[in-house]
Amino acid sequence: MSLLAAIPPEVLPRAGVAYVHYLSFMLCFGALVLERRLIKPNPNKADATLMVITDIVYGMAALALLVSGILRVMYFGQGSAFYTENPLFWWKVGLYLSVGGLSLYPTITYILWAIPLRKGELPQVSEALANRLAWILNIELVGFALIPLLATLMARGVGLPAA
Repeated sequence: MSLLAAIPPEVLPRAGVAYVHYLSFMLCFGALVLERRLIKPNPNKADATLMVITDIVYGMAALALLVSGILRVMYFGQGSAFYTENPLFWWKVGLYLSVGGLSLYPTITYILWAIPLRKGELPQVSEALANRLAWILNIELVGFALIPLLATLMARGVGLPAA
């Protein structure tokens, strides 16, 4: 008997959505780490191009994280009340939205880098801009690192109103 045949059919969609959610989170975090490692004044063409590509991956993973999270709350998780009645859930949502809001500045910056890169030129990145982007990425990483902590607390019933 195969392993998949032993899994009840109602478990597969829930597990699949959860897997996409976790994988998306890891891709987001990994992309932020890579962006943080690469950021420097006047990057070479390879690093600047990699930053642009990494930010695209980050954006797509963040979208998949959002969609899979909504699907988990509405259809494939513990039931919407489990999430929406828990203040830790709203802290998670707030952190996600804050990190997403912070990421707009780097994303717009990298989009502007793509213009000279398409012409075969290098983007002009001052030390002040590189430092600003590094700080923003550091804050995003801390925010993202707190999200799984809140999730693990939620999964253990922390924050739920007393029955």
